[in-house]
Amino acid sequence: MRHPSTSPYARALGARIRLLDPPTQSYFAAIPDGHVGIGEGVFDRVGTRRRWLARLLRPLQRRGILVAGWHTDVPFRIENRTVAGRAIAERTLTLPQGEWVMRDAVALKPHGRLVDELGEPPLLAVSFDVDVEAGAMRLTSRAVGMRLGRLRPRLSGWLAPRVRLREGLEADSDRQCIELTIDMPLLGRVYEYGGTFTYRIEQES
Repeated sequence: MRHPSTSPYARALGARIRLLDPPTQSYFAAIPDGHVGIGEGVFDRVGTRRRWLARLLRPLQRRGILVAGWHTDVPFRIENRTVAGRAIAERTLTLPQGEWVMRDAVALKPHGRLVDELGEPPLLAVSFDVDVEAGAMRLTSRAVGMRLGRLRPRLSGWLAPRVRLREGLEADSDRQCIELTIDMPLLGRVYEYGGTFTYRIEQES
């Protein structure tokens, strides 16, 4: 069944979406046709603290997936749209060397999990379980796949990097708070970002 005008997050949560804080419900709801959701804020940290890993991440930065290096107090802007039942996001970060753009598309697959495709063109696909925790959205990865030419290698179980994302209302504030971490087997924390932002929905100009 197609859901061209609904959010994949809302379909994944079902009735549990009512457990989200109202501003978080609004963030993960479908964007009406002709409108865009705009978030503006600051990441207090983004990237990896490991210098040797930063060099390895440069190809992923060029593909618009991860930031190579470690940065603090990074202004960012996100634009959200709902297109054919998918959540399309474009994040623009103002790094010291200039603006960097990350694009991804989230869809709900028949197995009931969210799949986030990252890169331009898509290079990585991360499958997530979705839950609600104290009014916030929590995503936890189950598997990570790659597109390498005709090959589609997939990592799951203990071999896979563990991606965790939490987004909800900041305590005693009207701002949204987002935290993402990526941990690798044996290596531990290899990537993260976190910050706060305001969010609004407005008509496309």
